[in-house]
Amino acid sequence: MRRGRNIIDNIDWLLVLLYFVLVLLGWLNIYSAVYNEEFQSIFDTSQQYGKQLIWIGTSTVLAILILFIDERFFSTFGYLLYGLMLFLLVLVIFIGDETKGATSWFSIGGFKIQPAEFSKFATNLALAKYLSTLNIKLKDFKTKLIALTIIFAPAIIILLQNDTGSALVYASFILVLYREGLSGSILLVGLIAAFLFILTLYFQTEVYQLPFDLSLDGSWAIILGIFLLLIAVYFINRKKKQILLPLIAILLGSAALIQSVDYVFTNVLEPHQSKRINVLLGLESDPQGAGYNVNQSLIAIGSGGFSGKGYLEGTQTKYDFVPEQSTDFIFCTIGEEWGFLGSFVVIALFMALLLRILFLCSRQRSAFARIYGYGVASILFFHFTINIGMAIGLAPVIGIPLPFFSYGGSSLWAFTILLFVFIKMDADRLEVL
Repeated sequence: MRRGRNIIDNIDWLLVLLYFVLVLLGWLNIYSAVYNEEFQSIFDTSQQYGKQLIWIGTSTVLAILILFIDERFFSTFGYLLYGLMLFLLVLVIFIGDETKGATSWFSIGGFKIQPAEFSKFATNLALAKYLSTLNIKLKDFKTKLIALTIIFAPAIIILLQNDTGSALVYASFILVLYREGLSGSILLVGLIAAFLFILTLYFQTEVYQLPFDLSLDGSWAIILGIFLLLIAVYFINRKKKQILLPLIAILLGSAALIQSVDYVFTNVLEPHQSKRINVLLGLESDPQGAGYNVNQSLIAIGSGGFSGKGYLEGTQTKYDFVPEQSTDFIFCTIGEEWGFLGSFVVIALFMALLLRILFLCSRQRSAFARIYGYGVASILFFHFTINIGMAIGLAPVIGIPLPFFSYGGSSLWAFTILLFVFIKMDADRLEVL
């Protein structure tokens, strides 16, 4: 009995409150997004909002059960849960149902379960368990290699399911590695690589005339520019003999990346994904095709003005102008009906949630709990940033849900488990010696 009272006393109720406020607001916005005058009851289980209520109820039960599980269970069985999720990710490729081009769903009765949503939780457990092991240091190459393997093994399998959006979420774990000691130069390399990728997209089709009747296409022109820049760097630092090899490596790596852009666009990305990126960057205009979702979302959000049109009064939403308005583009319902003010409140609630998680991470006695908490914050931050970025045209449309808001049982269950396991770890922190 004392153990039960300690759990209740030590729970961070502010984090729990933020969770339930976001879930409730999400449910109300799903109701508005798919409102049907013939089925006005918000409890009607034949409609998405009624089904979402079932998922909310079962998620609440899951949250309560997690709070009564011994915290050591998660660290003890972290690798086992990770291995189980890898097995399910492979299995779904062979016996799963295809939805929107991705074979990533198990059908159980009238419900569908997506293993990719739960694998983020399992990966977070496995990564936290490995990095919290004694004598593990991220400065070692072997440690980096194993950590990256833990992160990207499920991402590669999810790519084989043709679900690029879910696979990209695993990049968020790099923030965990950075917090645990990964050199900031690696993050800088990633940003530079992204910049070169975008730069190549803009200029690869251009042809530049050089002296002596020579010409270069855009890709080789960028490589030439990098080469000249590195030569300048070398002569400025020529007294440092050890700088030559790193500069050569930078040149070769940059050249390989730039020359691979066309291959990635042609053979790795799906045609609709390539088109969406081109539309986002302004390289193509396709308002009735790849750019339709974003254009309609921007119209909906812009029409909301400062205070919005009012609950259930969104015309873009009510007349189904915005595709996926209860899932990937749920934020446009918020913008249209609640305006800038409502959007600000929702963003502020998410920021409060993330900052609270980071604060709780800083007070953990266990390295395992601290690292796991940073993983929770990183995953939620990625989903929150990219989903809203999609809705306002600042990020490519990759089809990932807004946590606690988007319709779907798998995502709500997965986010609930992810968050409440950390709440449980925090509640038991005083028992860690």
